[in-house]
Amino acid sequence: MSGKTLAVNNALILGVKGKNKLIEGSLLIKDEFIKKISDEPFDADKVIDANKNLLIPGFINTHSHVAMSRFKGLLDDIKLSEFLEKTFKLDSQRTDEDIYNSSIMGICEMIDSGITAFADLYYSEDIIARAVEDTGIRGFLSWNTLDKKFTTQTGEPIENAENFIRSFSKRSSLITPSIGVQGIYVASDDTYLKAYEISKKYGTIIHTHLAETREEINNCMKERGKRPVEQLDSIGFLNENLLAAHTVWLNLSEVRALSKKNVSISWNSVSNEKLGVGGIPPIPEMMAQGVNVSMGTDSCGSNNSLDMFCVMKNSALSLKNSRWDPSILNADELFQMATQNGSYAVHNNSIGSIGENMLADLVLIDLGASNMFPTSGNNAVNNIIYSANPGNTQTVIVNGNVLKENFRFSKNLEKLKRKAMRYLRENFNTI
Repeated sequence: MSGKTLAVNNALILGVKGKNKLIEGSLLIKDEFIKKISDEPFDADKVIDANKNLLIPGFINTHSHVAMSRFKGLLDDIKLSEFLEKTFKLDSQRTDEDIYNSSIMGICEMIDSGITAFADLYYSEDIIARAVEDTGIRGFLSWNTLDKKFTTQTGEPIENAENFIRSFSKRSSLITPSIGVQGIYVASDDTYLKAYEISKKYGTIIHTHLAETREEINNCMKERGKRPVEQLDSIGFLNENLLAAHTVWLNLSEVRALSKKNVSISWNSVSNEKLGVGGIPPIPEMMAQGVNVSMGTDSCGSNNSLDMFCVMKNSALSLKNSRWDPSILNADELFQMATQNGSYAVHNNSIGSIGENMLADLVLIDLGASNMFPTSGNNAVNNIIYSANPGNTQTVIVNGNVLKENFRFSKNLEKLKRKAMRYLRENFNTI
C-alpha cells in the first residue's frame, strides 16, 4: 500500500459509524483517512498498540475564540457588559505575534482535552490559520464581522471576511474558512444580510452569537420591536448554514423557527454559567423539534479552560438539575453532541465518528487511570461524560498525524508550545 500508513491496534473502539456499542478491533490509516477496521491487527509504517484502551472520535468544539487564551484570568467575576467592554479594549491592543502565540497555547489546551477540530469566531483569522497549520489541528475559522462603527478591525469587516475566505479556501485541508457575525447588539440588518450573501457565494457556514442574555433580548425588543431570532427570521437570515452559539433565551416559537430553517446551535454551558447569563438553553425542546445541538467551550476569557470533558459533564448536570429530572438527557446524547452533531454543525460529515473512508481524527483514552476504572461496554460512554478529564487523553491523532502520544506532545507541538509560552511570558509578565 503506497502512502504513509498508521495502525492503531488492539483498541476498544467507541463511536463506529452506524453502531452504538463498544467493539474490539484495530484501525488502518492511510495518509489522512481510515482505510480499514478489523478484528485483526495491522502492519503499518507506524504502529500504536492501544493496549485495550478506549479509541473514540475526536471532540468537535463548535464555539471558541482560541486567540483569547492569553486573557485567561483577566476577565473573571464581572458582568457581561463589563466583560465585553474589557474584551474590546484588549482586542484593540493586540499584535499579530500576540494573537499567534495565544492561539498556539489554546490549540495545545484543546488537544490535551481530546478536541481535534474547532470552530472559531474572531478577527485576524489569517493569523489563527497559521497556528492551525503549524500545530496540525483542524480549524473551521469564521472571520468575525460587525458594523464598522463598533469594530477594532482595520478596514471593512465584511471585506476582510471575504478576502480571508478567498485566500484560504484552497490553502490547507485543515483550514475551512468562513464568515461570522458578532451579534445583534453590534450588527445591523445590513451587516447580517451581507454576511449571508458572502456565505452563499462561497458555500460556507455563518458563525454567530445569538440570544445569549436577557439584556440582548430586551434591547432588541426596544430597538427593533422583535426578539433576536424573530428579527433575523424576518429578514431571511436564518438558514441551514448558520451555527448559532449560546441560544439561551429562546421561546418555543423561536425554537421552531430554528428547526424549520435547519439552524445548528452550540451549547456553551460553562461559559454561560460563569458569565451569569441566568438561564439554560431549552435543549430538550430543541431536540424534540429536531434542532442539531453541538457543544462549545467558548474562550479562555469566559470559560478559562478549553476542556470538553468539563463542558459535557457540566451541561448534563446543569440541565438535569434545572429540570428536576436526571433522565432528561443521557450520556449517549451528550457524547453525540460533542462528536457527530459537531460535524453536522460545521458541515463536514467526514469527522465526528469512526468508519472506513472517514478522516482519521481520533483520541485514545487511558483506561488504566483510577478514575476510569472499571470501564466496559456497559458504561464506556457514561465514564467519558461523568468521570473522564484531560489527564486521561493518552494519544491524539488529527488528519492521520499523531499530535500527542503516550501523554506527550509531538516534538513539533512541544517546540511550538514552549516558544509560545516564552513569548507570552516575556511580553505579558506571566510567571
